[in-house]
Amino acid sequence: MNPKPPIAKKIPKALEKHGDVRIDPYYWLNERENSDVIAYLEAENGYYRQMTAHTKEFQGVLFREMKSRIKEDDASVPYKLNGYYYLTRYEEGKEYPIHARKEGSLEAREEILFNCNEMAEGHDFFNLRGISVSPDNTLAAFGVDTVSRRQYTIQVKNLKTGEIYPDKIENTTGSAVWASDNKTLFYTKKDPVTLRSDRIFKHRLGTPVTQDEEVFHEKDETFNTFVYKTKSREYIVIGSSSTMTSEYRILKADDPNGSFAVFCARERGLEYEINHYGGHFYVLTNKDGATNFKLMRCAVDSTSSEYWEEFIAHRSEVLLEDVEMFRDHYVITERERGLTKMRVVRWDGTNSYYLPFTSETYVAGPFTNLDFNTDKLRFFYNAMTSPYAIIEYHMETGEQEILKEQEVLGGKFNKDNYRSKRVWANTQDGKKVPISLVYRKDTPLDGTSPLLQYAYGSYGSTIDPYFSSVRLSLLERGFIYAISHVRGGEYLGRPWYEGGRLLNKKNTFTDFIDCSRYLIENGYTSPERLYAMGGSAGGLLMGAIINMAPELYNGVIAAVPFVDVVTTMLDDSIPLTTGEYDEWGNPNNKEYYSYIKSYSPYDNLEAKAYPHMYVSTGLHDSQVQYWEPAKWVAKLRELKTDDNQLFLDTNMEAGHGGASGRFEALKETAKEYAFILDLEGKVP
Repeated sequence: MNPKPPIAKKIPKALEKHGDVRIDPYYWLNERENSDVIAYLEAENGYYRQMTAHTKEFQGVLFREMKSRIKEDDASVPYKLNGYYYLTRYEEGKEYPIHARKEGSLEAREEILFNCNEMAEGHDFFNLRGISVSPDNTLAAFGVDTVSRRQYTIQVKNLKTGEIYPDKIENTTGSAVWASDNKTLFYTKKDPVTLRSDRIFKHRLGTPVTQDEEVFHEKDETFNTFVYKTKSREYIVIGSSSTMTSEYRILKADDPNGSFAVFCARERGLEYEINHYGGHFYVLTNKDGATNFKLMRCAVDSTSSEYWEEFIAHRSEVLLEDVEMFRDHYVITERERGLTKMRVVRWDGTNSYYLPFTSETYVAGPFTNLDFNTDKLRFFYNAMTSPYAIIEYHMETGEQEILKEQEVLGGKFNKDNYRSKRVWANTQDGKKVPISLVYRKDTPLDGTSPLLQYAYGSYGSTIDPYFSSVRLSLLERGFIYAISHVRGGEYLGRPWYEGGRLLNKKNTFTDFIDCSRYLIENGYTSPERLYAMGGSAGGLLMGAIINMAPELYNGVIAAVPFVDVVTTMLDDSIPLTTGEYDEWGNPNNKEYYSYIKSYSPYDNLEAKAYPHMYVSTGLHDSQVQYWEPAKWVAKLRELKTDDNQLFLDTNMEAGHGGASGRFEALKETAKEYAFILDLEGKVP
């Protein structure tokens, strides 16, 4: 006899806005320190473990299978910076990376900068980020998070002596920038409550952190701020950005005590990014209605927008994504009909050409290119059937070398055994949504195969058709894997994003549903064998589709799902809320309140049948608070009329990204895969 699921107690709370009253019986679950909350989460975890005990051994099989394909003693492609080659490597059986460098030559003695395996000892979670080496190569600033709320502590290590200086800069983004004097650091602090990145400080080595000078305060709660150094190493840049507006301030790197000058004052809706080369700044911008962006330039001493002159014109069908500067060339990354193109151009105008990419399910883009004075471009390439490769391309001769190709170990992978394709689904409003598919060549396409459909669909974030060795565990068991490039992402350019945000947000959900119907009607799968998956804002998508069309799906995986949209967007003390207004709308405005409420998954649950569901979250999540999925599951348990499985699995140690070790994260994927494979009857 199966155990009964936990039933959360109900403490009705009235939430009123614009004269509208919502009754939330599970509002109390947002009290992280409440012992009853912890007890409920633990009870849900216990129920999940009991109900899936028969899959525990199989989860181990999946984990070992996925891990066996990964080269454990792997290393990154070294890149050269300021006389040193830098690399990251892993040792067999170890969870965390080792960061190292070699002086002058790859044959030189290795100098270990940070061994994260040693640094992580004694911590349930560990993440090191933002390694920044001083211009004289003797010091390294770095940030560490041991809680998983993305609040990093910055320290400085002496690379000559190995000493880590005692000063600790708390509650930062983890990254820091050195001025040319090798003594001055600029870094970003976070608001301790909302975790918004809102202040830039200057720290001088040898002085107390309490005396650090605030050099910029971003007071607009819809903006975040950050600091970096240009590729030319000549300027330190403070950036401020919201979803739809950006602004930059610049300072010569050799003048750390100078004042930052505004590059171009913010204008609502004006987005721009800056690159420095010689006597000019190059500005990637949407100025004057350039929806898909254009490239402009200005002299270094005349940076306001009235001085910008067009360098590459706007094209309505081509999204201009990136520009990479070299001494003799620049490289433009574009996206047309969803496909990435890279164009190499000589500064003197004597040559211009595109790199020759084929297929319709590939991913490509610039890799680490820190050296101005080179004719070699590094870029990455992979496809749904081809492992990730890093390629070095000689821009003058056209010769290329594969520096590294992802090894899929185990001796069983052969790319010829798989097929990939791109198809287009018609939508309710006359659009066509691309879907990237991958499957074994012997998988039936007659409606009898199981299919996992994935999407994200927010913030203009594009989910490209990438290769995954982990995904092979599904493909080898007869699954088709589909990525739906729904509106809200930028796969088909900036207008595709605009069509899936604010008062167009429901297009994201209906696009996904229309893709599901296409996949069923065209014989790829059936409602009895269709599964859906999304995380974070993609978890919101999962919550919406099960309210709108639950009959299409046998099972749904919702990872750290953003499902209580109205309540969260009305609480500006929650991390990230105010910066999200341009994405979802500000519900303090009645029009946005009503629209968000009309799709918010938590507010639209009904007494009806829902698919099988696996929901995961992290107690320390700073992006989607744990109580959103906890409340959602509690309310689902109360209302659903079916006997389908419903699991809430809370990682009591981790946050938004889950476990921190490279192999521990695979255990979480093994849980997800075991859930749907069990529903398919494929658990031994």
